Amino acid sequence: MKNDKIEIREVSTVEELQGCVDLQRAVFATPDLENSPVRHLIVTKYAGGFTLAAFDQQKMVGFVLSVPMFRGTERAFYSHMTAVDQNYQNYGIGARLKWAQRERALAEGVNYIKWTFQPVQARNAFFNLERLGATIKTYAPNFYGTDYSTSAEQDSVRGIDSDRLFADWVLDSPKVVAFANGENYAENGEVVRKIEIPHDWNDLVVRDTRRAIAEQERIKREFQESFDAGLTAKGFERSATNPKYLLFAD
Repeated sequence: MKNDKIEIREVSTVEELQGCVDLQRAVFATPDLENSPVRHLIVTKYAGGFTLAAFDQQKMVGFVLSVPMFRGTERAFYSHMTAVDQNYQNYGIGARLKWAQRERALAEGVNYIKWTFQPVQARNAFFNLERLGATIKTYAPNFYGTDYSTSAEQDSVRGIDSDRLFADWVLDSPKVVAFANGENYAENGEVVRKIEIPHDWNDLVVRDTRRAIAEQERIKREFQESFDAGLTAKGFERSATNPKYLLFAD
């Protein structure tokens, strides 16, 4: 499979939007109650949003959903969901979907998109900060409620809170423009603080739920202290053992 053979375009028919629902089931393995149904995708379109999908010939292999929102008095988009077929991951399709989302937003006069992601997922953190150029200033504890399904101690009521970070994507910022053009970008200033996360979060949750909860509490505390001090996460340091967020003073 070659990335350049993947077509990215807006989807709007009921049949194609149903493909987005099917892809959610396959990629996220979530119950239907937690998936965005076809009606939600249709309403999003007619409310001013859009859904872009990636196709390998006639097969849908990924999509990104953009929900309309306001940032103060200015239009913006909330990127509610991005999914790529597991057989097509690591081919850059997710990045192509995000850059296509940016182009579409800019064409509509919108220069800001936001979304959430798990603070403890190093791969997503690196992609958002070091590939897309997003920044982070907000930590949202237990954003979707507590998840008990992945706990190693399901006989108790111990679960993992759905903590999230908000990614701010300023589409016309120098960093984002540089990345969009395939160029490098160096942050001004020095790293003020580093926040380490587990390198094996998914395994840790199953292997030692108590430790995972303790780690999440530490990470939450360190982010909240940093954001209260006016710091912004602008970079991410990959590591096989101790990946870290890099925080700078504004």
